[in-house]
Amino acid sequence: MAIGKTEKYINDEISRKGGLMFALIDPVDYKDPKDAISAGAQAAEGGADIVLIGGSIGVQGELLDTVTKSIKEKVSVPVVLFPGNIGTVTRYADAVYFMSLLNSRNPYWISQAQMLAAPMVKKIGIEALPVGYIVVAPGGTVGWVGDVNIIPRNKPSIATALALSAELSGFRFVITDTGSNPAEGHVPLEMISAVSKAISVPYIAAGGIRTPEQASSVIAAGADAIQVGTALESGGNLKARVSQMVKAIREAGKKKV
Repeated sequence: MAIGKTEKYINDEISRKGGLMFALIDPVDYKDPKDAISAGAQAAEGGADIVLIGGSIGVQGELLDTVTKSIKEKVSVPVVLFPGNIGTVTRYADAVYFMSLLNSRNPYWISQAQMLAAPMVKKIGIEALPVGYIVVAPGGTVGWVGDVNIIPRNKPSIATALALSAELSGFRFVITDTGSNPAEGHVPLEMISAVSKAISVPYIAAGGIRTPEQASSVIAAGADAIQVGTALESGGNLKARVSQMVKAIREAGKKKV
């Protein structure tokens, strides 16, 4: 499969900046669709490199169409779907994480959902980004929904081997995710470092990254991008908070370029 516009953009921006921020908007987590739309626009204004839309439960149909279309009209960066299932697809996005949940116990999340979604993705013409998705403890909602054999936080060798298997299988992105808002925090830096050294495809760290300092440390440890969702949902002045996080990411990224 040829590299599409969004994938090229991500690769080019990683090469240029050394570290990116992906802002995840889960419309279900906002009181009103207008709030989700505003959050996506503010995140982009604050410097987010990608606006992601999706979540583990309930993001589909009219709600997904409305929020995606409206955010797309307000931002200049790519709008990418973060699917929780085959229903999390809309023609109004630029691209979709075409994900395989690699450490699920259920083959549905590894290959069957992808088979069911592929004809629709092809028909509506949005770009598919081949993503190997790995869930680390505690796992959160995605761990429960995806019936995941969760990787222990003190076992970086398991995450590393799984990430390497993703690259060797042809996935062009790897994500490690702890699930949303984990009490334990983001993926351990030792694990991030080990995974980043093992693979050559872009590596995205997700889950539990709440502050500019944490974002900086994750990029410095080796991640090419961070994915932030829950941390965007409260705290006032979203644009300013995103801007602060982006600044920390860029400073850490410069040292890698």
